[in-house]
Amino acid sequence: MASKIMLVDDDQNILTSVSMAVESEGFDVVTYNDGAAALEGLAKDLPDLAVFDIKMPRMDGMELLRRVREKHDFPVIFLTSKDDEIDEMLGLKMGADDYIKKPFSQRLLIERIKTILRRVDAVQKSKADGEDEDGVLIRGRLKLDPVRHVCEWGGQDVKLTVTEFLILEALSHRPGHVKSRDQLMDIAYNDDVYVDDRTIDSHIKRLRKKFRNVDPDFDGIETLYGVGYRYTES
Repeated sequence: MASKIMLVDDDQNILTSVSMAVESEGFDVVTYNDGAAALEGLAKDLPDLAVFDIKMPRMDGMELLRRVREKHDFPVIFLTSKDDEIDEMLGLKMGADDYIKKPFSQRLLIERIKTILRRVDAVQKSKADGEDEDGVLIRGRLKLDPVRHVCEWGGQDVKLTVTEFLILEALSHRPGHVKSRDQLMDIAYNDDVYVDDRTIDSHIKRLRKKFRNVDPDFDGIETLYGVGYRYTES
């Protein structure tokens, strides 16, 4: 069955051209002109991945993402304008998986879509295979189950996006060892598409926030300025 992609943008020209390009790759596509209409559509059917423009009438992409993350964890890619740097970082902190600046290459967007869906598909296949607990990673109070995409801290569930999970798994696999931003980008994105290293910084900030929501004293991810990040067992 083809993956379903939701496209939300108030620019009809972008919707038309992008939906045609994405459909040509074998995806099913549903389009909406604003966030409010997209939210209504989500009540009927969920996509495998969504692409949201940030600036839209009635309900912008930020508010739409906030509403989505209250109930759903499907991947979201943001489309942003060149002067939307603050919005890009905020979007990642809110739980977006990626962002692309306008004007953008349709091929770039399609490759980002495919990359994220490959990661999701790998997790789902592992679940379907019914693998046992052998792959569970335990580091102090942290428990990561890559097969079931479950993260716990001190027995409390921590909801992570696919990208956040991959970054945390890479860091916690070898506590005390430093991972550079480039290494984390290669692990999280697994393709040749350029990703700004600020994207990794934003994912790290989002990870810390999620863990501090369940444990205000969480300090398991350490920054080494100019070098990268490392996981500290606690």
